[in-house]
Amino acid sequence: MASSDTPSQPPAINYVVGFLLVGIAWGLTTPFIRRAARDHNPPAHPLLARDDVKASWLKSKLYGAFFAVVDLLRNPRYAVPLLINLTGSVWFFLLIGQAGKVFCNGVLRLPVAYLLCLELSLTVPIVNTLAFLFTVLGDWWVDRKVISRNTWIGMALSLCGIGLCVQSKSG
Repeated sequence: MASSDTPSQPPAINYVVGFLLVGIAWGLTTPFIRRAARDHNPPAHPLLARDDVKASWLKSKLYGAFFAVVDLLRNPRYAVPLLINLTGSVWFFLLIGQAGKVFCNGVLRLPVAYLLCLELSLTVPIVNTLAFLFTVLGDWWVDRKVISRNTWIGMALSLCGIGLCVQSKSG
């Protein structure tokens, strides 16, 4: 019996899609960021060649780091995957907020039947496992790395472990 003032629970598919999107945003972009940073060949900056900058260890390190970051961010092969990756962090923050809210509402105000099995304590391991899986797939796609049998087994065991955690929370 649900009363009219009881907030409705979002369907579990919303959380599954959220987990997948964050896992893809974090995992699949990592190989692209790594390759862009590895292949990046920035131009020399005249400021770094000045005598006063060369004479100061601190100035040379600070200016060098500043120009390295600026050059990478101006490179779309690096900046676009980084932006997607950071967007995944925003989605993750929102997902944690929603999972925590659903859990708290379920414990504090709603009957146990409404408690979503994917509570806050599962959000982090689920998303991190998916990010790992998508990083492995991204490495295969971007760098043509061969996925070894042991890696496949590890990926399957990771998914089984997450499944067991979800099952134990719902039972």
